Amino acid sequence: MAEATKTQKVHKTEAEWRELLTPEQFHVMREGGTERAFTGALVNNHEDGIYHCGSCNAPLFTSDKKFESGSGWPSFWNPVSPDAIVSLEDSSYGMRRVEVQCATCGAHLGHVFPDGPKPTGLRYCINSASLGFEKK
Repeated sequence: MAEATKTQKVHKTEAEWRELLTPEQFHVMREGGTERAFTGALVNNHEDGIYHCGSCNAPLFTSDKKFESGSGWPSFWNPVSPDAIVSLEDSSYGMRRVEVQCATCGAHLGHVFPDGPKPTGLRYCINSASLGFEKK
C-alpha cells in the first residue's frame, strides 16, 4: 500500500446488503454462514493477484500468501496488512474459534487457526463467497 491512510468504514442497512449480494454471499458475509468445503470458486485458484472483500472490495489477501491447506477453503498465512481484518472470539457450535471479519465493512470472512505454515503459523480459512479476486 502506497500510503498509510485510515480506512473509510462502509455502513449499509440489511436491505442494502441484500440488494448488493447474492443469497449465498449474504448468508456467509452478513449472517456468519459457511460455504460447503471444496465448493467455493476460489479454493483452487492459483492465479497471481489480490483477494478483495466480496462486500466492499477492500483488499484482504494476496496470492503470494495463499497456500494449499487441504481444508476445502482458500487459505492464507497472512492478510495484506494487519488492519485489513478484525479477529473476534467465536464460541458458536460449542467450539472456541477466532472469527475473521473485514475491517472495512464487518463482513464475515471465515476463521483463523494456529496450524498454518511459517513464518506466521496461521491459517486464515476464508469462504470463497466472501472474496472477490483481481488477477495481476
